[in-house]
Amino acid sequence: MKGTVSICCLLALLLLQATAEVEEFDNVLRDRSHIDETLRLATEEKATDYAAAIQKLRKVYHTSVKPMEQAYKYNELRQHEISDGEITSKPMVLFLGPWSVGKSSMINYLLGLHDSPYQLYTGAEPTTSEFTVIMHGEKIRSVEGIVMAADSSRSFSPLEKFGQNFLEKLIGIEMPHKMLERVTFVDTPGIIENRKQQERGYPFNDVCQWFIDRADLIFVVFDPTKLDVGLELEMLFRQLKGRESQIRIILNKADNLATQDLMRVYGALFWSLAPLINVTEPPRVYVSSFWPYDYAPDTSRELFKREEISLLEDLNQVIENRMENKIAFIRQHAIRVRIHALLVDRYVQTFKEKMSFFSDPELVFQEIVDDPDKFYIFKSILAKTNVSKFDLPNRDAYRDFFGINPIANFKPLTSQCSYIGGCLLEKIEKAITNELPALLSSINSGKQPGLSSCEVTGCGEKPKNRYRKN
Repeated sequence: MKGTVSICCLLALLLLQATAEVEEFDNVLRDRSHIDETLRLATEEKATDYAAAIQKLRKVYHTSVKPMEQAYKYNELRQHEISDGEITSKPMVLFLGPWSVGKSSMINYLLGLHDSPYQLYTGAEPTTSEFTVIMHGEKIRSVEGIVMAADSSRSFSPLEKFGQNFLEKLIGIEMPHKMLERVTFVDTPGIIENRKQQERGYPFNDVCQWFIDRADLIFVVFDPTKLDVGLELEMLFRQLKGRESQIRIILNKADNLATQDLMRVYGALFWSLAPLINVTEPPRVYVSSFWPYDYAPDTSRELFKREEISLLEDLNQVIENRMENKIAFIRQHAIRVRIHALLVDRYVQTFKEKMSFFSDPELVFQEIVDDPDKFYIFKSILAKTNVSKFDLPNRDAYRDFFGINPIANFKPLTSQCSYIGGCLLEKIEKAITNELPALLSSINSGKQPGLSSCEVTGCGEKPKNRYRKN
């Protein structure tokens, strides 16, 4: 009997010792020095050059693009108005995915917030119910969503359109951090497939779309236990259509599995996502464990470390290219505004041509809107301009657009000219073909972006032919 008791005590002692060793291992914090090195947080930026480029970009937008937007009410077609806060904002990294896959833990790890008063709350249950924006500030403080939306200097004022219920679910955290001087993180509520969107009290998918449209990098996070794709996750990937270049898939908590099991899970993740991402080149998948503690023993530590560094290099590329991305974004926006103006102008011209003294204006225009191909509305734009057919907007959208904005409210493009300001079409075409590419070229070449081409070569002067004899 005594021998049995002794064996039981010995087994209990060994179990306690093994548990203590595991807990001690779990409490070992991982070295974070590679994060600062990869993201080059110790290097100083040339803030003056960046500020000059931003001011030049703002000037081009306000003088050449925005007047055309306002004249032809582009915002009511796309529901996307660019504010000064969006032009001057830092790159945005968006974290999406099912609940409790480690999105908040990953942000805590990247920013070194573990055991700090402002670390994001994490747990095995669904913990994040708000959209949390982590951004740079002079001191550590939280900002209510109502305050963020009311501040016109920020890029979040358009979020007011989603209602007060959503603003109560929006929170900002400001802190002085070197990484946040260059990038802003957005943590989103985890997707719970058995919860209907109406139960959230605000349009969850519409809010996600707003952030997706403005994100420079989108991390979609999974863990080995949550690979099932339900209706809400399928809807989310549908919203990501066209943004495949910004998407990165993360298989988190990978050190919880043996190597063979990890290979099976990796294949299962691709199998689940294949119907949702219909592109030739699938998004990059990172396999690691993004949290402050050391990797579990007997796992692929070197592989996870290389994957983590690769992800950080991807993030650093977005940070370093932020000015180029902003210029490209404004130029893409200007092209869409120009196409919209050309189409509205074509609708106006067609309406005037088809109207007669005895015609009913409503019936005439209704016929044009219902069947634009009959009047060659879209084909004439392709024939007379250098617009690509792939850039043309949805034709049905103009039925709704003109339902709100009567055709009589718009003037032809030939009438949108003034002696002092010039013509709106010429100004936006100059911005697309000359000013924005020149600004991009000055950024890449390291020249002072504040100087215009006129200040370098002189405007209106005939270039001299060096090869002609005098």
